[in-house]
Amino acid sequence: MEWTGARYADKPTVEVHTWIAAAPTHVWALVSDIELMPRMSPELRSVEWLDGRSGPALGARFVGRSKHEALGEWATTSHIVEYEPPTRLAWAVEDPRHPTAIWRFTLQPQDGGTLLREWMQMGPARSGLSFAIDRMPEKEQKIVFVRMREFETNMTVTLAEIKKLAESAHGSDEAGL
Repeated sequence: MEWTGARYADKPTVEVHTWIAAAPTHVWALVSDIELMPRMSPELRSVEWLDGRSGPALGARFVGRSKHEALGEWATTSHIVEYEPPTRLAWAVEDPRHPTAIWRFTLQPQDGGTLLREWMQMGPARSGLSFAIDRMPEKEQKIVFVRMREFETNMTVTLAEIKKLAESAHGSDEAGL
């Protein structure tokens, strides 16, 4: 990630992608299993569906609990705002009309496999990062940049884990034919 000088109000974004040697439907099974995500994320510790749900659907809600060395522990409620199997899954954190963040996975068939992208937008609503910015407003751009770089690193780890699971399961499927 290169320095952009973005401020929180700019709603900065980051996106990472990887190619996976497995069909989109196979990758979708992993991406849409939100409860699997804590195994792949350096920050996310647990996920729990709300309202009696057991999986994603438009409007479904879940609580995610996270931990960060500098930011502490927190829980947020997310709302599924895009659900188009097997190509798109997105959720807004806290208020879906004015979220603290938006996260999105997109899957696209490519070269006999899947191009998987993970994208996120910070803001526009205040988040835990806003408190750090309030304490050091002169460092806002650096705070935002460092956090976006952390997101990029963590998202890269998540996609690598999804790739590993999808390709090992895909290879197992082929071996069993």
